[in-house]
Amino acid sequence: MAIQIPTRLLFIDGEWREPVLKKRIPIINPASEEIIGSVPAATAEDVELAVEAARRALARNKGRDWASASGAVRAKYLRAIAAKITERKSELAKLEAIDCGKPLDEAAWDVDDVAGCFEYYADLAEGLDAQQKASISLPMEQFKSHVLKEPIGVVGLITPWNYPLLMATWKVAPALAAGCAAILKPSELASVTCLELAAVCREVGLPPGVLNILTGLGHEAGAPLASHPHVDKIAFTGSTITGSKIMTAAAQLVKPVSLELGGKSPIVVFDDVDIDKAAEWTAFGVFWTNGQICSATSRLIIHENIAAEFLDRLVKWIKNIKISDPLEEGCRLGPVVSGGQYEKILKCISTAKSEGATVLSGGARPEHLKKGFFVEPTIITDVTTSMQIWREEVFGPVLCVKTFSSEDEALELANDTHYGLGAAVISKDLERCERVSKALQAGIVWINCSQPCFCQAPWGGNKRSGFGRELGKWYGFLGIVTSIQRDVIVAVSLLSVASFSSSLGLLIEIDIAFTWSLVIQEIDL
Repeated sequence: MAIQIPTRLLFIDGEWREPVLKKRIPIINPASEEIIGSVPAATAEDVELAVEAARRALARNKGRDWASASGAVRAKYLRAIAAKITERKSELAKLEAIDCGKPLDEAAWDVDDVAGCFEYYADLAEGLDAQQKASISLPMEQFKSHVLKEPIGVVGLITPWNYPLLMATWKVAPALAAGCAAILKPSELASVTCLELAAVCREVGLPPGVLNILTGLGHEAGAPLASHPHVDKIAFTGSTITGSKIMTAAAQLVKPVSLELGGKSPIVVFDDVDIDKAAEWTAFGVFWTNGQICSATSRLIIHENIAAEFLDRLVKWIKNIKISDPLEEGCRLGPVVSGGQYEKILKCISTAKSEGATVLSGGARPEHLKKGFFVEPTIITDVTTSMQIWREEVFGPVLCVKTFSSEDEALELANDTHYGLGAAVISKDLERCERVSKALQAGIVWINCSQPCFCQAPWGGNKRSGFGRELGKWYGFLGIVTSIQRDVIVAVSLLSVASFSSSLGLLIEIDIAFTWSLVIQEIDL
């Protein structure tokens, strides 16, 4: 039985609203290339309405309805959203799979993570109440000081198509927990489940204007949102090129931004590993989500002593990956999201061959699938560091390979990139893993694994992979106000107001000289 795509409008001020210009965008199923529905296409006029609604939500009842309500009040709504997401898990997973091409099992796990993320930020919202007016010890007894944590205001959230609902939740949940009002602009390539999030918020009675959802094209809806003078912060996940444009627009207003951008992440495999386990993590790190992961460990740096055996094992492993319609049982690799992305990936593979690289496995459309935007899992060898395939993000199921003979050489190859989102090291020598993980120039480092992610831990990159952190207690939607007052005098002097959006990852943005990495280690390898 065919899955019906709900016909939705824009979600503004707690209501469904037709776009001012009445435009819509077709939804194309990437597995069949058929048009299966449409989403509304917002423009600058709709952005204006959403911003007005968000600002009203913050000001309503002098802020007591949302912005200055207790964290416990906001937590109640977040938990209600989580419960409804769980209740609709099966439906949401199917919608996600046919919208972006993700295998159904993966989509279902994403929905679990969505509910868990809302629950986690409900807990943090409650915890904010106890942290308000936290006392600061001063060296002079005649003064006292405390810290207030306040919502930063109206935030614009621009999210990608590879994890449509989950990436939206990574931004929406902490923004609401902090007491912000949010405007979500998901990717036009996969927006269906984000509109269903609007339906959930309406059902649980989220106050009008607290969350507004605008589907539409980047230049028609995302750009006016990023440059709007009454949006207090922008949080963006997507390409480095678009992130640079958003940063430029925000700079005109000295507006804080957090950016999670592209990646070309390395996975370094030493010669003391269990080859089967290391090959499995290598395949998982680059072929999960159809290879469309910003943190994909798509550069394999393998010790020359085991390279031949390892690649032989890896090729055998990926030959067993089931490539099919994402709704088919057992699917492990579905289509990429769009025809444009399909053509881009094939062009990257063609360029690699023309530059002298070898396609060891894959590199084309699977023979048994005549329709859909399917690309075989691909391994490319004989790569040099000047090749495009080594330097640029493909955002598809493509792994490029180089060998090394020493730890120093491995690190030089790993850090030879202007990106710095993720990196992985696999070795039985845990002292070596610790040493290498510290030397890798990336915001997230995996030890003996690749890609595990938890909403309790910070997420973000260095270099051209962006700055700021999402998830954990490091989310960037609170302003920190430090007040100093003299003993019993009522007047308060404002010492500093800091937007909590640096790559420092602590609660106060003071020392921006720091950068830091999250390390996740698999215990048993």
